[in-house]
Amino acid sequence: MAETLRDLLIQRAARLQERPALTAPDWGTLSYAQFRNRAEGVALGLLGSEPRSAVFSATGTAWDWAAEVAAAASGLAWDPTGRWVPPEVLGGPRFNDEEGRGPYHARELDVQAFTPFTAGLGHGEVLARLRRLNVELGWDHETQVNLPLGQLGEAPVRAALWSALYAGAHAVLKDSPVWDGHRFLSLWRA
Repeated sequence: MAETLRDLLIQRAARLQERPALTAPDWGTLSYAQFRNRAEGVALGLLGSEPRSAVFSATGTAWDWAAEVAAAASGLAWDPTGRWVPPEVLGGPRFNDEEGRGPYHARELDVQAFTPFTAGLGHGEVLARLRRLNVELGWDHETQVNLPLGQLGEAPVRAALWSALYAGAHAVLKDSPVWDGHRFLSLWRA
């Protein structure tokens, strides 16, 4: 069982390698293995540049989700007051930066259940909340959830994306799907 959000990404990609993880405009459909590679490519770019403890991205694209997962996998906090993820890390020349490879793999032992992630919550607490939410939702790897791309940075959509990752579901980012995020409001409350 995953103890950290980093473990969650790695386990889902290993177990569900070719199953669809994310569909987004300009990306098409990424499998779980491809999504892990995308998130880890951002992580390498983050860790290949100057160190930071908290990061944030709000481009309004699927790169924001990859950056959030990359931050978690790197043991960095996701915080709107944190340093903005540089555009060159989001698919640009610093994406998949070789200088970040060593620091990323070294973080494996540093990222623990108590490692802070967001809104005063550590990795372990986020996972416990995702476990409870997934029981309520009943999502699994057969689930497809349509989410509004235009609300990607909002707490309910972020929570739904983490829930989809937890369940091994297929998240589809669309321009204007019917969306009611009230079920996800409590995930980030401290």
